[in-house]
Amino acid sequence: MVLPAPADLGLAVVDAPASEDGTADAPVALSALVRLALRRNPKRAHLLVSTVLAKHVPTVPAVALLAGEALGARVADVLDGGARLDADAVDRLVAVLRLQALTAVGGTGPTTSSPTTSSPTPSSPTPSSPSPTPTAGHATAPAAAPVPGDDLHRAATGLRTDLAAGRADHPDALVLGFAETATALGAMVAEALGAAYLHSTRHDPPGATPAAGFDEAHSHATAHRLLPASPDWLPVDGTVVLVDDELSTGATARATIRELHAIAPQRQWVIAALVDLRSAEDVAATEALALELGAPVAVVALGRGRAVLPAGLPESAADLIATSATEPTDGRPGSAPPRASRPGVVTRVAGAPTSVDRTGTPARRVRLPRTDLEGTAADVLAAIGSDARRVLVLGTEEHMHTPLLVADALRRRSAADVRSSTTTRSPVAVLDDPTWPIRSGIRHRSHDTTVDGPGDRFAYNVRGFDAVVVLPEPGTDQTLLDGADGLLAALATVTPRVVVVDAPLVDGADQERQPRPLTGPSFGSYEPDDVTWLLQDLADAALEADTSDRERAIQLEGANYAESLPVEYVPSEAYEALYREALDRSARRIAEAVGVVTELVLRDRPDAVLVSLARAGTPVGILMRRWAEQHHGRKLAHLTASIVRGVGIDETALRWLAAHHDPAQVVFVDGWTGKGAITRELTDALDRFAATDGVRFGDELAVLADPAGCTPLHGTRDDYLVPSACLNSTVSGLVSRTVFNRRWTPDGTFHGAKQYRHLGARDHSRSFVATIAEHFAAVRPAVDAVLAATEPADRVVDWRGMRTVEAIGAEYGIDDLHLVKPGVGETTRVLLRRVPWQVLVRDPDDVDIAHVVALARERGVPVVTRPDLSYSCVGLIHPLGSRVSPDGAAS
Repeated sequence: MVLPAPADLGLAVVDAPASEDGTADAPVALSALVRLALRRNPKRAHLLVSTVLAKHVPTVPAVALLAGEALGARVADVLDGGARLDADAVDRLVAVLRLQALTAVGGTGPTTSSPTTSSPTPSSPTPSSPSPTPTAGHATAPAAAPVPGDDLHRAATGLRTDLAAGRADHPDALVLGFAETATALGAMVAEALGAAYLHSTRHDPPGATPAAGFDEAHSHATAHRLLPASPDWLPVDGTVVLVDDELSTGATARATIRELHAIAPQRQWVIAALVDLRSAEDVAATEALALELGAPVAVVALGRGRAVLPAGLPESAADLIATSATEPTDGRPGSAPPRASRPGVVTRVAGAPTSVDRTGTPARRVRLPRTDLEGTAADVLAAIGSDARRVLVLGTEEHMHTPLLVADALRRRSAADVRSSTTTRSPVAVLDDPTWPIRSGIRHRSHDTTVDGPGDRFAYNVRGFDAVVVLPEPGTDQTLLDGADGLLAALATVTPRVVVVDAPLVDGADQERQPRPLTGPSFGSYEPDDVTWLLQDLADAALEADTSDRERAIQLEGANYAESLPVEYVPSEAYEALYREALDRSARRIAEAVGVVTELVLRDRPDAVLVSLARAGTPVGILMRRWAEQHHGRKLAHLTASIVRGVGIDETALRWLAAHHDPAQVVFVDGWTGKGAITRELTDALDRFAATDGVRFGDELAVLADPAGCTPLHGTRDDYLVPSACLNSTVSGLVSRTVFNRRWTPDGTFHGAKQYRHLGARDHSRSFVATIAEHFAAVRPAVDAVLAATEPADRVVDWRGMRTVEAIGAEYGIDDLHLVKPGVGETTRVLLRRVPWQVLVRDPDDVDIAHVVALARERGVPVVTRPDLSYSCVGLIHPLGSRVSPDGAAS
């Protein structure tokens, strides 16, 4: 049966005309943001169904996150006069949203689809994920089928990372999201602004006293309340941003502004929405409100236009629904059509303790959500199994943001096509036809206590998935999800596997003490696929100290070097030119070393979990992950953790790893070895952890270059320049070296670090990785040749580096061998972070140490030629308070 399309009923959305200069103030066409549906609501017969909100339409998570963050960028431009969404960013944004809209057209699956028989839609291979190349002498995984939505995920994630580089905090701003559809959208805008966040709610927790309330006249459930936990939730003479998915008339936003302005007058108001459909009269009413309040009221949107609603729509819609709509099914006998297989199996997973956004969050750099997303995703992946090809992560009503971020983390970890959507209270007409966006639906009873009492809830387009992962509101009584008319029974009729994440509800103070890994674009400048940081953001900590003061504290006062941070070195143009020359010269050689060490790791651990040592090891771990995906089709987990000499590797990070990964699969990764001190530190720390916690991690360290001779897992033993050693944060994700300081990193929390967004214009982190990865295909034959020619004796650990250091220490009268730093990478660190005394070089004209010679001259450090060195160079730190004379002889 062919159903009439929306256009057949006279329904349409029309874009607003461009301005006189040919530009549009809302750059995205409405057709790339919304589709028209019919609702069972006498107040309004039509419904705009967003294709990017992850509400009614299962959405690629990164696309929904991008839409919210792009809206946040537009708000930020209003607040500070920036231009984050330039022409290139707009073109990329439009392309992503259009492609998502196309996947929603007929892509949500008919009611007859079966997850056991559906096959992925092929997509074109991309340069970042070519077909795996066979390995000589090794079993290679078969070429993985392209995952639907991967192109969307990559494009959206890349643009999200680029937009994050332009973020600037607005701590005097408060963002208010409207329930239920804009709770996640508001959170994403708040994240982009560095602002506090609160969303309205229809929940009715015991003892709650609303600080304010308002009605949304056209909504299926009209009452909204604000339940902030803090009495100081509303700024005074600040900025308040109201966020909704659509502005139909703007009446609800105007009423909210009037009420809140009466409580606390604001300097300015901003209304932000994905789509703005206001009429000229509505626009005038908003302008009049600004004059009435004496404060500007700005309106920003991604798309702007109008909805065409024909006369008699309620009657024609009712007729179509009566004759053609399908009733949503539930778990009661006889409600759902018979499935080819038995009802779905329900599995429960313990989620991380979580707080909720409706009570408010403070303005801080890493704000939302306050839960362990990466750990939850790892546990969910284990529960759904590796055979699930299509996975839906389903939030519940107002609880949208955390499920969306868990879905994005899950997609990064798995080879499945992961989408995200949310249950709703909106009764939308189910019309099983590609021209309509709501093609299937289930019905279940409410499991929340709300101001309007119990009632039916719905989830749409949930058929055709191999597994559905449910993330109910934190603290939900799990028994309320059960029963024939409950959510789980309804889902079990449409999918073979249901996984429920049971997250306890905690307050914000308790949640702050929970270790929560970080990812881009909120932390660092790498894309979230590249690395997960087992660190905490110390953005507000005053940690930088003068280099000479730090050196004195370290050598004479017993301080650990990780208790403070050096002032981040900003390289000169001439020094950056040396870096670029070094990268151009050695990119192919580095690519070969990446290939060799990755293949060695995969020989024994085909599903290795890479744990790089922040921060020098971080880009190496990213490169190894990309090699494994490009040549073997494997998406290895890659995390980065802190190790501190004299302290060991972060034990909180080890406990997190043990809880969510197989310790036997963990391989630690670094850039290079100096004399082997960190290798020994790692071994000692892992031995202590095994004794205290009963969990054993392997202590082999995988590195690109091992001139110290202390690990068999190396790409080479030559002491040559790894170009990332030339720079600090600007080649390591704009992240500082790691911090271990009990004032800022109390027991039970991760070690910390800062991010330096102000250096974004000089950031080479992603281009460094991309430049080396471009050589992966070309160096594959050389990698195979090295592996074939390698003898066991070539990888024997002999600690040659330590013997060299001991000889230099004796010659120069240096008792503390930590002050002798052999190798190109370690010498560079001496010049960038410590108080250097001398630099010994084997050949001052060696191009691999040109940057070392340049830095030494820039800082007035003597360069001494020593042709007998086994390393390319050695840096000596000035030994304060020792008997060593300036010429280097022991006195």
